[in-house]
Amino acid sequence: MLRNSTTGWGWPSILFHWLGAAAILVLLGHGWWMTHLAPAPRAGFYAWHAALGYDFLALLVVRLLWRWMNPVPRFPSEFKAWETWSAKLGHLGLYLLMFGSTIAGWALAGTGRRTFDEDLFGLKLPLIYVSQDRAMHELFEDAHKVLSYLLAVLIVVHVIGALRHHFFKKNDVMRRMLGGADGQAIRGSQAAE
Repeated sequence: MLRNSTTGWGWPSILFHWLGAAAILVLLGHGWWMTHLAPAPRAGFYAWHAALGYDFLALLVVRLLWRWMNPVPRFPSEFKAWETWSAKLGHLGLYLLMFGSTIAGWALAGTGRRTFDEDLFGLKLPLIYVSQDRAMHELFEDAHKVLSYLLAVLIVVHVIGALRHHFFKKNDVMRRMLGGADGQAIRGSQAAE
């Protein structure tokens, strides 16, 4: 199905989720690698990282717009109150950290000797902050790093939660994001993701 329903995700939502997940994993892995292991000079690695980050941010905006225009599938009726609230807080945290990390990275892109202002398709983007002030560079670098590490931790919690629902609770929460559940087993009145 194209649009979400109250019982299942439409294919655009599933596609946005998995494209975003892949981009995040690449960005987190590449970011750690380029700051710890990559050979010098690193400017090319930083340029590619920034380019993917810009495209990820665009995908994130499109994903949220699509989400606001569609119903959100419900939680299973057997969810306890703490599960409902932890899922809602977890998803809110994921969105805030994704935005926070990418915005901090965008600001960081204008603070080095070389600025990074192109996405993967060569589209020039305006930099949101441009300065050679070393203190600001370090501030944005630290913010980007801390937010990215927090995002990585929350992603691990998110994955553990999905696996818990799939293997232990045996409900369709994870299956419907894989496109394999029709959502008929999902009942209840609270909204997920």
